[in-house]
Amino acid sequence: MTYYKLEPLVLQAKCVYNKNVERTILHCDLNNFYASVEQKAHPEYDGLPLAVCGDPKVRHGIVLAKNQLAKQAGVKTGEAIWISKQKCPNIVFVAPHYNEYVKYSKQIFKIYTEYTDRVESFGIDECWLDVTGSKKLFGDGKTIADTLRERVKRETGLTISVGVSFTKTLAKLGSDLKKPDATTVLPKDTYMDIIGDMAPSELIMIGGRTAKKLEELNIHTIRELAGADRNALRYHFGIVADNLINAARGIETEEVKLYTDTSVPKSVSNGTTTPRNIQNADEAKVVIYSLAELVAVRLRSYNLVAKGVSLAIKDPDLNWKSKQAPLPFPSANAADIAEEALSLLKNIHRYSDPLRAITVGAIRLIGKDEVQFSMFDEASEREDKLDSTVDSIREKYGYHALTRGIVLGDELTGNLHEDDDFRPFHQSKTT
Repeated sequence: MTYYKLEPLVLQAKCVYNKNVERTILHCDLNNFYASVEQKAHPEYDGLPLAVCGDPKVRHGIVLAKNQLAKQAGVKTGEAIWISKQKCPNIVFVAPHYNEYVKYSKQIFKIYTEYTDRVESFGIDECWLDVTGSKKLFGDGKTIADTLRERVKRETGLTISVGVSFTKTLAKLGSDLKKPDATTVLPKDTYMDIIGDMAPSELIMIGGRTAKKLEELNIHTIRELAGADRNALRYHFGIVADNLINAARGIETEEVKLYTDTSVPKSVSNGTTTPRNIQNADEAKVVIYSLAELVAVRLRSYNLVAKGVSLAIKDPDLNWKSKQAPLPFPSANAADIAEEALSLLKNIHRYSDPLRAITVGAIRLIGKDEVQFSMFDEASEREDKLDSTVDSIREKYGYHALTRGIVLGDELTGNLHEDDDFRPFHQSKTT
């Protein structure tokens, strides 16, 4: 099969985007993504149940992802390692390697963009594609989905499941129906025959609390939700009722975003559970500076500055405390964020007590271009230039190419890494 670059054609498709035209939308979901990447790196574990886990030594002893064999044995994401071991005695545990996940994700998203410019990320391993304007060149939705599955498998060794439908919600549901490595089509005229008897909770926007409320209203299936009285549902859910019914009825006007669109967060934060309890002010300072550095880099990647800082701490008994404060001047500088966070810590914590976890956040974000800098603020200008230089070096050689002296080699920050949420190369589920 011959593949073509689509740049000129997708630009043309974007110009003639018509909301009145029935869309062809794909939802692509990488199967067991983290575990599949680790399986490729460890062929010696082929045929064995495998789970990607945080390190018990740094108190992250839970399952982050698992392969199909582990899933069949009942292993669940988020459960403790020892529980998984009881369920599946021969399971293999491996540590996560986030840089590898980002690398594969970028490679696969690049494949997607060869078929349409409308590629909207739903995290590192999922996305929607609107291929309405691409069908004359590449075939119908199912043909494009099958082509993508074949290409991803051939070029990366990983597999995807693809849902094909006319709304984002139904395409997402379709990708969940058959796994791994499958294409599921939910056509407009027959989709209810396929999913009508499924629980409403299978739809992406319906969580456990909403599903329970629907059950209390004697709505147990997607078909029943689609046929529900809109006014009656509004009485219980307000304006959200329209979204629920519309999703079941296949009524949706939300576009698939352009791949070049950037999702701007309302806040940015990084947190960590330390390998051992933080015992004093000096140790807290090391952790806070490390977290502030990550937050600052992410702010600059969005070209944002923070007008305030938030701090949350957790003690060994799992009790949380938090506090916020404004910054004297909008900033994306790690030292500014760290020093304000340290001031907050003094207000909410006694250093005689140990700490288990700390989260540092940047809040009240605005665009850097909105800030009016003083003509006399030469120090801030020098800091900006230094930050830009550091960011460029890290972009080329990795985050840990440059490290602040205060955190260099410190055991408390050893589990901080460049994860999939560190640099927003595409939109994230959680911003």
